[in-house]
Amino acid sequence: MLSKRIIPCLDVREGKTTKGIKFKDNVDIGDPVEMARFYYEAGADEIVFYDITASHEKRDIMIDVVRRVAKTIFIPFSVGGGIRNADDMRAVLLAGAEKISVNSAAVKDPGIISEGARSFGSQCVVLGMDVKQVGKSEKIPSGYEIVINGGRTYMGIDALEWAMKGQDLGAGEICLNSIDADGTQDGYELNLTALISQSVDIPVIASGGAGTPEHLFHVLAEGKADAALIASMVHYGDYTITEIKSYLDSQGVKVRKTW
Repeated sequence: MLSKRIIPCLDVREGKTTKGIKFKDNVDIGDPVEMARFYYEAGADEIVFYDITASHEKRDIMIDVVRRVAKTIFIPFSVGGGIRNADDMRAVLLAGAEKISVNSAAVKDPGIISEGARSFGSQCVVLGMDVKQVGKSEKIPSGYEIVINGGRTYMGIDALEWAMKGQDLGAGEICLNSIDADGTQDGYELNLTALISQSVDIPVIASGGAGTPEHLFHVLAEGKADAALIASMVHYGDYTITEIKSYLDSQGVKVRKTW
């Protein structure tokens, strides 16, 4: 059995790590380079970096910040936000990232997934999905809809169908974020996570809602996720990565030990 991964997420806006609730009311909380180094030394399995306004503002990702983060950590590093084509992917990989996360651009042009997989390998391509529960309908049979541009634009695309299509196009991993749970610290969206995890063959990273180690246990066990993204619970010092991993280990979840 592969170890479950614990992955701190750095949402970056104007060069600062920021955190909001349900994609709103963001406040700046620190320097992404310093925070990435801190989490690396604390035992994180990976780091995720999102330039959260790049797509909405139609600008390039902050490649200088990516380069500085990559120089300070020695664990896998995934970068997303503002990546529109293979040239953008190449620039991010050359800056030191191991993985590229495509979200809004992939919805608008699914071919970017295949292009990235052909050029750099499926293991480099993460399909980021921002999902809102909207109720089941003929158009959205799962009841979960894809939303892009930082939670601003509803696309009329069913989340389950999109996840399966992304896998078929060559994505090597899915990062599944529930907008409803994002930043609430009330727990992950277990139904959504289990739905996607059990319908694809590639790893699924659960995102949105982590507040306690118990929440991670539930999403890894009941939600069948392969990894869990965390933000507020560690950003604000409520828990350390070692505390989270120790709890999961005590519950029989296989993790990479850091103690």
